[in-house]
Amino acid sequence: MPHPTAHPHYSPSASRPVFSPPEATTGSHTTLQGLAVLPKPAADLVLYGDLTGRYAAGSYSRLGPDGRTVIPRGERQGAAEHGHRVTAAIACHVARAGGTVEQLTRLVLHPDHEGGRHAQHIALRSGQARALDYIHRVWASAVQTVSATVAVGSREHAYELLAALRDRIETTPWRGERGRTALRVLRAHLTFAETAGGPLHHASERQTAEEAGISRTTLRAVYKTFLKPYGWLRRLRVGHGREGSTWYLALGTPRRHTAPAVLSRSRTTQYPPDPALAEWTTPETGAAADIDSTVLARLMSHDAFAHRGLGSTALVIISALHARSDQTVTDLIASSSVSRATAYRTLQSLAHHGLVHHHGETWTLTPRALHGIGHSPTSDKATADMQPAQNWDEIALRHGTAGTAGRRKALHAAERALYRQALERLAEHRSRAVVIFRDGCQVLVPSVRPDEVPAAWHAPGGHLLDPVTGRSSAEWRVATDGRLILITPADQRTYDELAAAHTQALSEWESAS
Repeated sequence: MPHPTAHPHYSPSASRPVFSPPEATTGSHTTLQGLAVLPKPAADLVLYGDLTGRYAAGSYSRLGPDGRTVIPRGERQGAAEHGHRVTAAIACHVARAGGTVEQLTRLVLHPDHEGGRHAQHIALRSGQARALDYIHRVWASAVQTVSATVAVGSREHAYELLAALRDRIETTPWRGERGRTALRVLRAHLTFAETAGGPLHHASERQTAEEAGISRTTLRAVYKTFLKPYGWLRRLRVGHGREGSTWYLALGTPRRHTAPAVLSRSRTTQYPPDPALAEWTTPETGAAADIDSTVLARLMSHDAFAHRGLGSTALVIISALHARSDQTVTDLIASSSVSRATAYRTLQSLAHHGLVHHHGETWTLTPRALHGIGHSPTSDKATADMQPAQNWDEIALRHGTAGTAGRRKALHAAERALYRQALERLAEHRSRAVVIFRDGCQVLVPSVRPDEVPAAWHAPGGHLLDPVTGRSSAEWRVATDGRLILITPADQRTYDELAAAHTQALSEWESAS
């Protein structure tokens, strides 16, 4: 790395980053016990730094506003970003190995450890106190990250982790309409994670909303009030341009272990009052849920399950009946986490479309219910009250929700097109003016321009000759300082005004300097 070697002052005890007795000598370095408990890649990162350039990607350049142009960063800024990433990676390795911040400090400030050059440079440039404060901040972030993530050692381990996440989602009670909507969003993210091959995945808000069959407004509300606070999802990086946000799917915290909900929201039919006009501490739905989330993911994007249609309650009841057939209403209350009144109302609606039928007290899905095809029973009394559906689209027509997904996708496509046009218009504009204050006056800093135009390309009147065709270019002009000016529809001034403004700014800048 381009950082200069720093040699901070250490006491004899502080120069040994030991977790236990020292190891054997390796080459010219004395490998201390702090490296013994780390994996070999982590120990190599501490000793030799980022030899493979794994943490350099994106450090020395960034994407422009259009999402396609690569803008190089300054050498010092890129090196600092690169060094910070290496320090953060070492901190995560130490935290995962059960180390402490003191051990991390000894590792990164040891003068023979190349991986700690960034912290050593801070200590040399700004002092030991500033370096220690930086290390403590990096350590706090690493501890939080490690506590909320799981180390994935292989592809098989990743699949096992996703299977455990799916089991956790299917056995967690999702009470209330907000909880069932959160279930749909979480299952959409699980689908993206399964495609990506691990809990780390990329997804945009529009993409998730289309997968879950809800609006973006509802999606943002669920993110803010449910999935993020309870630890199910972490947004590691906000998407920009054509890139979606980077998400990490984690094992959430059950709601019963968190602070109680607001009084007005917790008073529902799931908490019947007792004779003392209080409420039961245990919800009616219980804590043992059991649904098939694969079925839920398959059906939730259909218009039949949109708002004002069958809804999320029908989704979880169908998923519960598919996971375990022949359930009574009491069983469904526990397995689908819905209240008794909601369960009866939803079962009657599904029975009206011929998707479920009951024998005595038990309810079962009809043979082709997952395709939205209803089934008429042999009973004449039941047939008179039923209208068996032919598919999910017919059910959506009956509820007035047909075309909801199509309209949502068309709206999202139009929003994406407008957003990309805005980025392109923004990229065409000149960079924002930079000014300095000198003697109480603002002095414009001239913007950086391309290389000077060769004399052979000059044409009369400030025009530019195209070197390929030999003809005058209508979009480009040559400024008074011999550099290029691009005339676009976004420019509000003529070429002469632009050249005069640049000349005046250059004169003021030179006089101020």
